[in-house]
Amino acid sequence: MRNTAALFLLIVFPAMAQSRSDSADIERGRELFASNCGFCHGAQAMGTEQAPPLARNRLTAQDRNGEILGPIIQAGRPPQGMPAFPSLTATQISDIVSFLHARAREIRGPRVPEESLLIGNARAGEAYFNGTGNCSNCHSAAGDLKGVASKYSPLLLVTAFLTPKPQAIQVNVIQESGAALSGVLIYADEFVVSFRDSAGEYRSFSRGTLKSVRIDDPLATHKQQMARYSDDDIHNLLAYLITLK
Repeated sequence: MRNTAALFLLIVFPAMAQSRSDSADIERGRELFASNCGFCHGAQAMGTEQAPPLARNRLTAQDRNGEILGPIIQAGRPPQGMPAFPSLTATQISDIVSFLHARAREIRGPRVPEESLLIGNARAGEAYFNGTGNCSNCHSAAGDLKGVASKYSPLLLVTAFLTPKPQAIQVNVIQESGAALSGVLIYADEFVVSFRDSAGEYRSFSRGTLKSVRIDDPLATHKQQMARYSDDDIHNLLAYLITLK
């Protein structure tokens, strides 16, 4: 999968991080970023021990004109230790975003054409979809995927099955008393399971005190397949999906 993954990154990140900013915006953003964000993220947005890189980051890649990064910069992410910057103006935030996009383009190089992904065999992809890929266990060409190729570009289709959007993992436990509880998983290992129930209350149990624990991850199959995909699997599956018009 290594070659296709590299190709995918070269396509998806530059393609989704285009900016119409001019050099003045970028330079102003560079200075603002260095003074406000550089201590944690590094002056060149390449990350430090305190915070991740932003020049090579999915949020930066998905952002087009500040609609994703802007609110994060202004409001921060306190649970993750990122402070808010309410004193920055909209123009200053826009300049910072321009700098981040410029850095992303700088380190990732020229854009690879999206068409480079379209080299698979649709019949082989259909066989994979209905066979070893296990896709048909949850999806249907005549159901949830009907017309999907008319709604999404090849790039977005391959993004969807390689990096699906996170979904809540459900957990159901039965206590020694027989009482059943369920909610959204927060943490689980071989000793402890923690979740938030439907009322929003935090629950945590030692597995040894429970009769049973069932965890349902809607993306479990996607995660399993990530370790199994070959280059041909990815290209063939995409070739099949783009026929679903």
